[in-house]
Amino acid sequence: MPTDTIPTINDLLPDAIFSNIIAAVSDVRSRNSAALVCHKWLLLERDTRTTLTLRGNIRDLFMVPTCFRSITHLDLSLLSPWGHSLTSSSSSSSFTDQAIIAHCLRNAFPAVTSLTLYARNSLTLQLLAPQWPNLKQVKLVRWHQRPQLASTGEELEILFQECRSLSSLDLSAFYCWTDDVLVALESKPLVSSSLTCLNLLNPSFSEGFKSDEIMEITKACPNLKEFRAACLFDPRLLGYVGDEALVSIAMNCPKLAILHLADTSALSNLRGDPEREGFTQEDARVSVPTLIEVFSGLPLLEELVMDVCNNVRDSGPALEVLNSKCPKLRHVKLGQFHGISMPVESRLDGVALCERLESLSIRNVGDLNDMGLIAIARGCCRLTKFEIQGCKKITMRGMRTFVQILDRTLVEVKISCCKNLGAASSLKALEPIQNRIQRLHIDCVWDCAEELQDLDAIEGSFDLSKLDQDEILNQSVGQTKYFRTNDCDYGGNGKRCKYSPDMNCSYTGVGVNDNGYDNSCKYSYVLNSSYAGVDVNDNGYDNGNGFVEKTWNRLQSLSLWIAVGQLLTPLASAGLENCPNLEEIRIKVEGDCREMSKPSEREFGLSILGNYLSLSKMHLDCGEIIGYAHTAPSGQMDLSLWERFYLFGVGDLSLTELDYWLPQDRDVNQRSLSLPAAGLLQECFTLRKLFIHGTAHEHFMMFLLRIPGLRDVQLREDYYPAPENDMSTEMRADSCSRFEAAVNRRRIPD
Repeated sequence: MPTDTIPTINDLLPDAIFSNIIAAVSDVRSRNSAALVCHKWLLLERDTRTTLTLRGNIRDLFMVPTCFRSITHLDLSLLSPWGHSLTSSSSSSSFTDQAIIAHCLRNAFPAVTSLTLYARNSLTLQLLAPQWPNLKQVKLVRWHQRPQLASTGEELEILFQECRSLSSLDLSAFYCWTDDVLVALESKPLVSSSLTCLNLLNPSFSEGFKSDEIMEITKACPNLKEFRAACLFDPRLLGYVGDEALVSIAMNCPKLAILHLADTSALSNLRGDPEREGFTQEDARVSVPTLIEVFSGLPLLEELVMDVCNNVRDSGPALEVLNSKCPKLRHVKLGQFHGISMPVESRLDGVALCERLESLSIRNVGDLNDMGLIAIARGCCRLTKFEIQGCKKITMRGMRTFVQILDRTLVEVKISCCKNLGAASSLKALEPIQNRIQRLHIDCVWDCAEELQDLDAIEGSFDLSKLDQDEILNQSVGQTKYFRTNDCDYGGNGKRCKYSPDMNCSYTGVGVNDNGYDNSCKYSYVLNSSYAGVDVNDNGYDNGNGFVEKTWNRLQSLSLWIAVGQLLTPLASAGLENCPNLEEIRIKVEGDCREMSKPSEREFGLSILGNYLSLSKMHLDCGEIIGYAHTAPSGQMDLSLWERFYLFGVGDLSLTELDYWLPQDRDVNQRSLSLPAAGLLQECFTLRKLFIHGTAHEHFMMFLLRIPGLRDVQLREDYYPAPENDMSTEMRADSCSRFEAAVNRRRIPD
């Protein structure tokens, strides 16, 4: 008798359902694994993959995959050698050879509608743009200097000429002139009018777009739904963006859902001075009536970013309009806006009335204090993401109360450049959400011993009624007022109740008056609620230094800023002892080491990150460290020794991915991997991906071949301005090719 075969999943599921299941898998390695199961799975995976990033060397045409016929989103910006012209792998290549390369890419990926491309020169666009005439989304990348062109806007005109169905253009990482954009848009009015997304938020612009340019761009693109632009807001310069330009945006583009306007100085991503009051010497030429008119003219707005880097005073009334005129608004980011929350007698005002907000970021708000911050928490009760930078008046008490009120929604927090919020005080303030928060940024400004003792000793009342606030917890949303605990919400018209924000949040004082609440009780604030060494929330135990060892159960991504020369070792004692699910860490080091002597310790402290057992990805950004690339003066260290200081111990971590930005010598525009750095990187035996943002000698790169599982390595000069001509001793195109060939010859264990 024939034996019955056991049906497999291939027999039980129809192909249509099975195809949808595989299409829902987004992780690349998981898709690759699925493709290895059987031939049927392989075909289904290839047919459902829509996004692909090519990383190989373009001269190896035989390695261009031809099985991904359904790819619609193609990224060619990371091809090797990085930053070299896509269509000229060597100086002797003819135009015919370059046309063959373009044709091969077209045959391999016929369905592309979205393209990301490193356009070093106009020839790249001339050859590739005609291959996909139905392109709808294009992102151009260029970190090198703009080449000499026959006419202004020539490169973009080529793109518009060949891709007439274009609806989205991203130039946020494309080094060009502001004139190039305006000329191209005006020369092709049909393409311009069809654009719905335009991203001009480019930090390479020296001044940003001026008022008349903003007016002309929005006039040429009336159907925009997303508009991002780097603008000139400084009133001391000619052509600054003011009231007239802002009104023109609302009039010319009434369909906008995303509006992002930022001064070019706000795009540098450098930490400010925490000692500053938050006010600039000059006021922006942006008035409150104009803002009200702009917001009223954009009823479809969902995301608003305005970082003008000059004072916008008394902005509260304008922000109140957002709640009524922009009902779809969910994300707001404001920089240098003052008066955003100034509650009087517990009445919410300003941004606190935007009750539907899910994300809020505020920077350099000079007059925001604890009461204003608490009012924002009361009003914006749906916040899942909150960022605060450069607010000098915010204290640990106010921040802790803020997160206590939002303890059921808040999962992402960034605290930076706030004088009263160092590392320990920031983490202390965030303890109420330590079991919920998933992404966190803090500044590694280590609180002094006296401040830490003060934090430990705080155990008493924080009576907000003494700060001109009568109704601490009344939260008005329309005609309804809410009270909230960790377990439930209450509706009513209560006035004041006793709020005990210890580790277990509870509202007490439910009383006998007509509102159901006691009017006379106060706010009791207890920072440390631990008894006999045991934390009342069962999150950890007293470690003997006055702090209870905390477990940040859901924290997946941690971002840190630290000044050059400072050590990372106090991180655990500051409050981040145990993060069992931390997968990614980003560390940004900033400062001028030319003014510093040799550090007192041998290493920066990366080895302490070994306590985070799930850590697999790290971004170590030393790009803002300025030093001597060559011989340093007596008593100081050159950049090679600083690199050794910062990378010492990296081999002790079980990293699979590492992005490393090299320190720089601005005098010679050099960011080069040193011998000590190469020697330390080769000790990272678990690495699979390594991206070095800078240049390196070829023989230094060969050190990396000792990493057994390393399969993806690249040098990227992705900073402004990228060096035009490679030095004779640095990695050149042929050097990159030899190194990649050596990597590909190795047998990877898995």
